[in-house]
Amino acid sequence: MSTKRNIIVGQSGGPTSVINSSLAGVYKTAQERGFNKVYGMLHGIEGFLDEQYVDLSTQIHTYMDIELLKRTPSAFLGSCRCKLPEIYESPDTYEKIFSILDKLEIEVFIYIGGNDSMDTIKKLSDYAIVHGHSQKFLGVPKTIDNDLALTDHTPGFGSAAKYIAASTKEIIRDALGLSYNKENITIIEVMGRNAGWLTGATVLARTEECVGPDLIYLPELTFDMDKFTDTVMNLLKKKKNLVIAVSEGIKLEDGRYVCELSGGADYVDAFGHKQLQGTAAYLANYLGAKIGCKTRAVEFSTLQRSASHIASRTDIDEAFMVGGAAVKAADEGDTGKMVVIDRVSDDPYMAAAGIYDVHRIANNEKLVPREWINKEGNFVTQEFIDYVKPLIQGSYHPFMVNGLPQHLVLNMNNK
Repeated sequence: MSTKRNIIVGQSGGPTSVINSSLAGVYKTAQERGFNKVYGMLHGIEGFLDEQYVDLSTQIHTYMDIELLKRTPSAFLGSCRCKLPEIYESPDTYEKIFSILDKLEIEVFIYIGGNDSMDTIKKLSDYAIVHGHSQKFLGVPKTIDNDLALTDHTPGFGSAAKYIAASTKEIIRDALGLSYNKENITIIEVMGRNAGWLTGATVLARTEECVGPDLIYLPELTFDMDKFTDTVMNLLKKKKNLVIAVSEGIKLEDGRYVCELSGGADYVDAFGHKQLQGTAAYLANYLGAKIGCKTRAVEFSTLQRSASHIASRTDIDEAFMVGGAAVKAADEGDTGKMVVIDRVSDDPYMAAAGIYDVHRIANNEKLVPREWINKEGNFVTQEFIDYVKPLIQGSYHPFMVNGLPQHLVLNMNNK
């Protein structure tokens, strides 16, 4: 087999517990297809612009290293939230990027990320075509939010949903143990700015031995504080203990995030996204004052995207699959595309990798369909459950050392 030129791969946006499985898929498939070197950009396109990269062969030496990488949460190469300027705004930025690509003899550029990362692939592939550059640009989906268009679901979502459902069951058990003859309300806050896929996953806690959450509020629908309060008070007439799941991004009719009512959401990132936190705390305090009962707020925060110890095998396998599929697609001439997951069958569950034009994906959001939310807007339907349940199946046990999971760590001495 003739040796091909080099590949460079980066990770961008909020990490997941399976993002490194996609990286492993890229690396292993590139080796199998005869590429010379696989470079990893350190901290995505932001680090790449500073010429920060590493030869992955100095980090991954054996099959066991690949298996360990697949079990390692967060971004092994480091991530970033860097929005590339429009081409006309900063042509120098693009000239610099392509000069580095040429210097490293890069044939394929792969970016593992979510919506904003696909915008980077779109811009770079467009620039390459217009200016006659030969590099191929492919996107690999990654986001626990599950909000990328055209793909059935995104790697990272299934494992986050598994963690959220399991943790919700445990929170319910904890609350029940302290609810004798006393009113008790627990508010669980789950990530989700505009899409409520993760919050909806709390419904999976409803099993044979667990009643599951009592109410679920997604950001797809306007949040009505008065209606919410009335619903809670009516439920308390029937049961003493309530567990309620809310998305961090639920908004009032006037467009304000609920978390802003307590003065939160001041920080804004490079993409104009407000940092959302404190929704559950605000609602717990509000209900405590309004009703006069004990309340508690639980915010999963970054735990839901880094809990590799409870990752879904389905999720890890599919993350590995789409990483490899990106290399294959680029090797066969594709550019300006993103690999997607197509659901082939529900029973038994089967999925395969597909590929779509990134222009149809970048900057578009996939929300929970209205018909998958109940009429009252405070729970999800059976269709939602049927969609999510296959994605949390199976386990991928970590390698344990002295009772704790072992991870693969970037060794900068080998850079």
